[in-house]
Amino acid sequence: MTTAGRTLLVLRHGKSAYPEGTADFERPLAPRGLRDAVALGTWIRDQGLLPDLVVCSAAARARQTWDVVSDQLVWADEDGGVVRYDPGLYQADPGDLISIIKETPPEVAILALVGHNPAVADLVHILAGDHGLAGDHGLTGDHGRAGDTGLSFPTSALAVIGVRRGWDGAAPGSGSLDGYWTPKGGSVVPLA
Repeated sequence: MTTAGRTLLVLRHGKSAYPEGTADFERPLAPRGLRDAVALGTWIRDQGLLPDLVVCSAAARARQTWDVVSDQLVWADEDGGVVRYDPGLYQADPGDLISIIKETPPEVAILALVGHNPAVADLVHILAGDHGLAGDHGLTGDHGRAGDTGLSFPTSALAVIGVRRGWDGAAPGSGSLDGYWTPKGGSVVPLA
């Protein structure tokens, strides 16, 4: 991570349960989703990627994911970082997410977005595009699978995007894939 730029953490919510009679928006995390969120939070903490601002989907599984991740982090005060729960992230598209990024105050060094596929996987592809490590990783929103490289964005995945032009300059190709973590694969792109 460079100190001059900004860092965007793009998180997909953890694996959810499917309780009978529960609306999709209210589905909670499954036991696996809870375990994966603990591991994700530990990885974020160990990398020193404590977000200054978190914009999280208001869907139950996204809120639970961030709550569990946040419990693993070491905050300077007991209140933790600033978290904004946004119901619009539930059905957001990548353009909506880029608008949120552009509205981020300049004093925020690390922004975390906690959302849903296909938007979060598409956002990673749009921002990092050909500027990811070793070129275009082929990230797509199609069920979280990536092109021929095998790079995917499953539940509890995290992409660390270096934002070179500042938040208001977020645009296609304006970032770099500086890190990537999945529950099964661990860290497959080391942080610089």
